[in-house]
Amino acid sequence: MPKDQPFEIPQQLRQLAEMNVEQARVASGQLIDAMAQAMAVWAAAMPSNEMATTFKAIHERTFEFAKQNADAYFAFASELAEAKDLQDAFALHSRYAQAQMQTYTVQAQELGRLMADAAQSMQPRT
Repeated sequence: MPKDQPFEIPQQLRQLAEMNVEQARVASGQLIDAMAQAMAVWAAAMPSNEMATTFKAIHERTFEFAKQNADAYFAFASELAEAKDLQDAFALHSRYAQAQMQTYTVQAQELGRLMADAAQSMQPRT
């Protein structure tokens, strides 16, 4: 390979990667569905009081964040599987990392607020 010619990822390898990403996405979806069913059973068994309701809300929001993050990862993996060369792959990774750091920051702030609200609701009322 000449020195000035950029490395290109072969189409067959990109197709294999996309197929593997799709299989992983399906398996992940099945796992998330099973977890959602288990969560619903668990939530139904919880007592009906303010503390349990607050805990359920935090747990549900955390689960939603996990699903959002998994979806974002699989979207990134699909794009990465289509990368034509290493420069394209690095650019995709950089954009994904920046977007996810922003997402994680927002998610952490929301969870912090929910936890603070939960702690406040558990304080004795005078």
